[in-house]
Amino acid sequence: MTVTETADLFSLDTRRHRVVEWQAPGPVAKAATGMSGLETMCAIRDGILPPPPMARLIGFEMRVAEPGRIVMELDPDESLENTIGLLHGATAAALLDTAMGCAIATMQPAGQTSVTLDLKLTYLRPLSARSGRISAEGKVVKLGRQTSYAEGFVRDGAGNLAVHATATFTMIGAEKAK
Repeated sequence: MTVTETADLFSLDTRRHRVVEWQAPGPVAKAATGMSGLETMCAIRDGILPPPPMARLIGFEMRVAEPGRIVMELDPDESLENTIGLLHGATAAALLDTAMGCAIATMQPAGQTSVTLDLKLTYLRPLSARSGRISAEGKVVKLGRQTSYAEGFVRDGAGNLAVHATATFTMIGAEKAK
């Protein structure tokens, strides 16, 4: 590759810009105090509470929030692609970690939360900006007092399964109501 060819890779006509705005998460967490996880997820879905900064950064939105199940959607663009023209694997990982964690949250009372203990993804087919609207579904497998388990699926715009995931979450805060 010549110096000129290298310089062309940095030319203004191939440069892209993206502006990301978000709400500070602290005040949102304070506003959700006293709400159950399901109430909080529904408030985010319905636009009553703003989404978390990570959702704004990547560009996904919550579409379904029901007990034990969350669906996120993303219209992918090239800002999420790697140099071989595919969506970076971290995109699916962030979608699935969020969807599965939020699914666990839908089953939690006010004052309880959870954090990811482990996350395992299996990539079954590549995704790109041409994949159409991507959906990420998180489902609770088992809700426990100390540890909970979830499963997740990412599907492309045609409904093809692209990524499967499982995750374990550590429960934090008030014990689940008996």
